[in-house]
Amino acid sequence: MIDRRLFTNFDWKMLLLVLLISAVGVLNIYSASASYNTAGIPYALKQFYWIIIGLGLLLFTCSIDYHLLEDVSYWFYGILIVFLLLVLLVGKTSMGATRWLHLGFFTMQPSEPMKIVIIITFARFFSRHQPVSGMGFREVVLPMAILSVPAILIMKQPDLGTATMVCLVAGTIILAVGIKWRVVITMLLAAVPACYVSWHYLLRAYQKNRVLNFLNPERDPLKSGYHLIQSKIAVGSGGLSGKGFLHGTQSQLRFLPEQHTDFAFSVFAEEWGFWVCAMMLFLYAALILWGLHVASRCNDRFGTLLAVGVTAMIFWHIVINMGMVIGLFPVVGVPLPFFSYGGTSMITSMLGAGLLLNVSMRRFMF
Repeated sequence: MIDRRLFTNFDWKMLLLVLLISAVGVLNIYSASASYNTAGIPYALKQFYWIIIGLGLLLFTCSIDYHLLEDVSYWFYGILIVFLLLVLLVGKTSMGATRWLHLGFFTMQPSEPMKIVIIITFARFFSRHQPVSGMGFREVVLPMAILSVPAILIMKQPDLGTATMVCLVAGTIILAVGIKWRVVITMLLAAVPACYVSWHYLLRAYQKNRVLNFLNPERDPLKSGYHLIQSKIAVGSGGLSGKGFLHGTQSQLRFLPEQHTDFAFSVFAEEWGFWVCAMMLFLYAALILWGLHVASRCNDRFGTLLAVGVTAMIFWHIVINMGMVIGLFPVVGVPLPFFSYGGTSMITSMLGAGLLLNVSMRRFMF
């Protein structure tokens, strides 16, 4: 028998907030792709289809008690590790990166759902291993081992942006659980030689160029620094009130690369200006605060950590993507949740929103 309290505690306002951001994203994708998407199904219509599919998955996620995920979390983790290994062995290569796995009727990017799975896995681990006064060196070894396997496999694709996201989300959960200061300081000191080794032996040439262009975009304005320069021009030219819908010169004249995916917010800023961008930031801020509110009022540790992880995932996507388009961070392939074009990204974001709604609905049951 279905508990009626599940319906009375469903947060319709936050679902409408997600749908509002998604709807604005569809309009922005329509404008961003109007100048070149002339054949086949328009990107805006494809994005609409992905929103419908994502909503179906969101409702399905809400219908299942999230505590069941605690029992199968390690299974999901193991399956995705196998998928990540298969990507490196038989994956589909595009633009120099091997990130996609062909599964008959569709192609998936296993690194994207790993963001959700690492949240569920860490939530289970820390719900059953609760440090009394913060984690020390001994307690942090196993969680770091769990994190390092997918992070390394994703970096091998190579996909530095997604690997960074997985690490940031997991790191946020670790900070929420509690970690001793000496461990944090030791990790920060260890990061210095790790960065040196990564720069000289792990990062590829184009990844190094992204970091160098972040420091000095004008060093190669027509090649590796082109994305960042054009994005900053688009954002700055929007001014306070913008140039108007479908009237952005950087997007309509196709100066801005990846303008419907990674740089979708650059198009939005140029066409609508500072004030409307501030309203969009307000919507995202409301979503983040709602996620933290869900975590704070949850009655069990697994649900609390689940809500913290999903909120962290959405937060870091927003910070890195918006920081990237205005030049505060290097250019990495991190989409804006519910806004940038992409089926895998939309489904991952919708699943995250579904988990938050799930935890919120069942807060009275435990």
